[in-house]
Amino acid sequence: MNKVLRGHHLLCVHGFKGMGYSPDFIKKMEEIVEDVRNPEKDFTIKVVAAFDDACMTCPHQGNTECEAGEESNAHVLSMDYKVIQHLELVVEGSYLKSDLIKLTAEKVDANDLDFLCKGCSWLKFGVCKEGITDLKRKACIP
Repeated sequence: MNKVLRGHHLLCVHGFKGMGYSPDFIKKMEEIVEDVRNPEKDFTIKVVAAFDDACMTCPHQGNTECEAGEESNAHVLSMDYKVIQHLELVVEGSYLKSDLIKLTAEKVDANDLDFLCKGCSWLKFGVCKEGITDLKRKACIP
């Protein structure tokens, strides 16, 4: 079981609480999150700055780019690249899920999301920061 995830979705999976753009998107994201959060499963994740497994069910998916709004594609790409750079990953690189989780716990603080996810409509709910804080707690990283 391999997955493809956008850079910014590497962070979203830790705070996801069932909110989303449509019932199909929520269901797909729940499946992805369940696998990522399951410590018994390890698999390869290809990190992209493009459509990923979650995007395939999003009602804003256009033929080649996000069509949620006029600047939405540029915005999601910006978040992807910021997260990929912050985690020192390579676009189109494949990594073990366990390594990505460890890297995220070590390199991302909840307050980093103010920059990494700036402008994201979900940031104001606080679930993403809670997810990163919980991830660090579980990994015993202050």
